[in-house]
Amino acid sequence: MSHTIITIARQYGSGGREIGEKVAKKMGIPFYDKDLIAMAAKQSGMSEEVFERADEKAANSLLYSLMMGNYSLGGHISTVNEMPINDKLFLIQTNIIREVAEKGPCVIVGRCADYILREHKACMHVFVYADKFSRMERIINKYDVDPAKAADTLVKQDKQRANYYNFYSNQKWGSKDNYHLMVDSSAFGIENSVDLIRSAVEMKENVR
Repeated sequence: MSHTIITIARQYGSGGREIGEKVAKKMGIPFYDKDLIAMAAKQSGMSEEVFERADEKAANSLLYSLMMGNYSLGGHISTVNEMPINDKLFLIQTNIIREVAEKGPCVIVGRCADYILREHKACMHVFVYADKFSRMERIINKYDVDPAKAADTLVKQDKQRANYYNFYSNQKWGSKDNYHLMVDSSAFGIENSVDLIRSAVEMKENVR
């Protein structure tokens, strides 16, 4: 039985979510993606729809200052309830990600999970990417994106994910320094990428 928590960051259209879901299924461990939004909504008592609109989007906010303890306005210290919804969701999801990681092995997609769990020993951090044309084909066929808008959609979505990650982690999204394994799903295919990640987890667990 694996004891590894697998985090998967991914380029838009690379199949990272599908790969993560298949890895979890084959390993018999929990899979977390959109579930985290529902869990955050339940924990906070706020609307799931509101959180969905804010999911993996960075706010132009004061979270960093608040976390550093040096933000005040007229002597008033901002509270979590007064934070932008994006920041509130990030903080709640951060706690949830730490909680599910403590429960045991699982697969977590996106949401800065690799950064949040950077000090967790039993982790395998993965970045899934693919070439532009493979990603365009995937979003056209699977997400019904207009072919004329596919290239721009890739740029927009990747920029959104990069901004979110870079903002909340103060690190660079997609940098090799943040991951144990980087997988080109267009070179290996979905199923082989799944097997590659599983093999990498096994090898990592066998390192003494």
